[in-house]
This record gives sequence, structure tokens and C-alpha cells, in this order.
Amino acid sequence: MASPSVAVNPPVGISGMAVYLPPYRVDLDRWCEWTGNDAVKTRAVVGHAFRMPGPDQNVYTLAANAVLRLLSHYAVDPRRVGYLALGTESSSDNAAGAVVVRGLVDAALTAEGKPPLARDCEVPEFKHACLGGVYALKGGLRYLACDGRDRQAIVVSADIAEYARGSTGEPTQGAGAVAMLLEANPRLLQLDLAAAGSASAYRGLDFRKPFLRFAGQTPGRHGHLSDLPVFNGKYSTDCYTDATLRALDALFAKRGGSHAAYLRGLAAVFMHRPYHHMPRNALAMAYLAALDHDAAQGDAEAAQALEACCAAAEVVHAEVSREWREGTRACAGDALPVDAYPAASRLLKAFRKRDGYRDCVEGKLRLGSAAAMELGNLYTAALPAWLAAGLDDAAGNDVALDNHELLLLGYGSGDAAEAIPARVVPGWQAAARAIRFQVALAGAVDLDRQQYASLHDQGALDDAQGTGPAGVVIDHVGTHDDHDLHDRGVAYYRYLGQP
Repeated sequence: MASPSVAVNPPVGISGMAVYLPPYRVDLDRWCEWTGNDAVKTRAVVGHAFRMPGPDQNVYTLAANAVLRLLSHYAVDPRRVGYLALGTESSSDNAAGAVVVRGLVDAALTAEGKPPLARDCEVPEFKHACLGGVYALKGGLRYLACDGRDRQAIVVSADIAEYARGSTGEPTQGAGAVAMLLEANPRLLQLDLAAAGSASAYRGLDFRKPFLRFAGQTPGRHGHLSDLPVFNGKYSTDCYTDATLRALDALFAKRGGSHAAYLRGLAAVFMHRPYHHMPRNALAMAYLAALDHDAAQGDAEAAQALEACCAAAEVVHAEVSREWREGTRACAGDALPVDAYPAASRLLKAFRKRDGYRDCVEGKLRLGSAAAMELGNLYTAALPAWLAAGLDDAAGNDVALDNHELLLLGYGSGDAAEAIPARVVPGWQAAARAIRFQVALAGAVDLDRQQYASLHDQGALDDAQGTGPAGVVIDHVGTHDDHDLHDRGVAYYRYLGQP
């Protein structure tokens, strides 16, 4: 009797990406002039600029415009899309989410004489701080691997990062959206969820957005409310590092072998990027922790490299190992824990001056990094935006990536992290060139000090240079709260042509 055949699922992954950025731009050199901050340090640590949504934009219009670009750039038949997920932490409706984006996309497609998205399309929204987009991505890949094998999925990450003027987070603001086309036998990246690593732990005072922040606010234009987070900078940074290390631990547990050799062998690494330096510090710490693991397994070369770095930093190897092992502690009541990585941070500073840092850290984060310095913090869209910039960069400069392995490291405050291996598929260049990242950056309108303050504080912009955005925008917000009609706070939209 013949053995029954076993169905082998085809690989799944990303076949296309599209980026949408609102036009309003704050140049960080000019911002430093307004605020008295050090421009050289700000550019080196944070970046070059950040974007802000216009008065007629919200997270749903940003997301819809990115999806419309994706459908156009990759000639997607909307009727094949069976899954449209939104990852965001900037929702303005606690009932509806991705279905709002679906409605805006359908209206725009209809106006263009095209068919709408499939009626049986799923429309979930994912939220976990900046990791929501990665969770949505994993959901889309699982859909394709199970009941959506002959369909396509779209995942869009969209966010608006706002911080109080005068706060330490102010230069790390940003706004934008990235849409990703997922399918079997992908044309860009094959993603391996079976080999991925996950981590999560509750960190109550890391970064939060309690509803109480809205109490007493007077809504601005189109119901604008300032969505300013509650955060603790140094502790939040430690949580980012800890979650990254723990997610990598989970990935390494599945792979086996040398941790440091795996990181060295990657063609590129893309990470959640609140500001320019943060992923560099976390990846450097991860590489040093990988050397520590390998040394404990008897790797003499790893032990020698780590001991030399410890000597240069004047730290005790055992103390650094203890810090990596224990990581970030949860808050006790309303008190922040002490610095989680004092010795490891000194080790990191010494490592930056050694030859291995350039190859094992800077070299892995090079692709798309210059373009990403124009974006600011896009929360859930920060990682996919950097990935889009990196693939566009690689295609434009004929970087050989066929069959090379990449690593995607996502993070969400609170904290949680995902480490997902990706492999670049042969012939990826055509799909990468269709990203058109420079199109997303084009048309920027630089704000002056008064315009920035008005847009930040009131959501109003009376005299910006140039014209407002195309694509989907807010028309008005409902005010009815009577017996026959309730639409108070509900946004109505209109379509102004291809974004």
C-alpha cells in the first residue's frame, strides 16, 4: 500500500512594501535653533528630521494612503485580498480599526473605477505599543499558511508619535504608515516563523498611554487630542535592551550553535527604531551577550575577545554576565528599579572603539539607515519603514542579497519583542524597486517655529507652505448627539486622488 502523500506548504513572506509619510516636516537642525539643543549631538543620536500629520489626517488616513500606494505599485487585484490588518497604537476609535481603513480604501478604489477589496476580507487590528505591526504581520503569515493559502494579505502599520514640547522625547516624534503585501512564494522576503523567537514581560512604568491623559483637553480641529505618552526614558531603554536579548535567546534556543557566528553571518539587521542610536546600542549589547554565551560553551576565541573588551572597559566579566542574565526588573509599586546594565554599558562604550564594532554592528545596520534618519519615530511603522528603506537602498546600489539571511527585531514597550529570520528570495530586486522610497520622502513641507507649535498643540496649520496632502483626508467630524442621529466624534472622509 502506497504511503499517503504529505502536503508541503509553500513558503510565505513579503512580496511588496509601500510607504506613506505626511508632508509636514520638522528639520532637527532648525528645531535645535528654536530650543537651544545641540544640533551635532541631536543629528548623531536622533536623526535629521521628523514628519507630522496635517490637520486633515489621522492614523486611518495614513494607513489607507499607504495601502492605496501598495495596490498601485504592485498592481494588486483587490478581490484577491483576504486579510487586511492594522497595527497601531494611535487608534482614535475603540470599536472600529482596520475596517475603517478598508472603508477608505474601498471608497478610493470605487472613485478610480476599480473593484473594492473582497467582501470576505478579514479586518483585525493589533495593538501592543510599537510591536503591534509585527504581531499583525505574524497574523497575516499564519492566515496564508492556513485558510488563506490561495489569497493575498495586506498588513499596514501606521502611527503618530507625539511628545510634549520641551520633553526629552520631543525630537523623536514622527508619523507615517507602511503597507506590506504578503503571499505564498513571496517576491521579496521569505519569513520563517518556526525559527522565530518571542519574549514578553510586564513592565508597568516603561511606556503607557492611559485614557486619563485626555481628561480636560479641549479638542482641536477635527477633534484633535494630544496623544502624549507617559514614559521613563532610561528605564524604557533598559526594557528595550532586555526584551531584545530575551527574544534572541528564544531564537537561539531553536537554532543551536554559536550565537555570535549567527549574528556575524547575517547580511543585515532591521530593528525597531525610536531614534538612530537605540538599535545600535541594543544590537551591540546583543553581540557582546552572544560572545558571553559562546565563551561559556568553551569557545576560546569568543572568550578572548570578550575578556579583552572587559579589560579595556575596566569591568568584571562575571558582573556583566550577571546583568545580562538578570535583565530589567519590574517596577516595585510606583518606584523605578535601578539601572539594569551599568557594567554592560561601560563595556559597550569600550566595544564601540574596537574593530569588531564596525563589522558586527554598524555594518549590519547600514542598509537604509541614512534615509531612515529622515523619518523620526513611527512606532509600529518604524521597523517596516527601515526595512523598506533598506531593500530600496540595496536594489538601487546593486547589493548582492540573493538567498542571504536577514534578521527582523521588533519591540513593543511594556515589554515584548520578536526576532524573525528572513531570507531574501532570488529576483527580489524588481519588487524592491517598486517600493519607491524616495517618492515617499518627496514633497516635504518644512515648518517654521510658529507653524510647528500650532500643528503640535492645536492640530491647526493656517499658513503652511505648499498644498495639503492628496489621497484620503478627513472632511469633517460629526457633532450630532440627539434622538435621531448619534455621530459625535465620528470622522467623515473624502478622497482627493492618488496619494
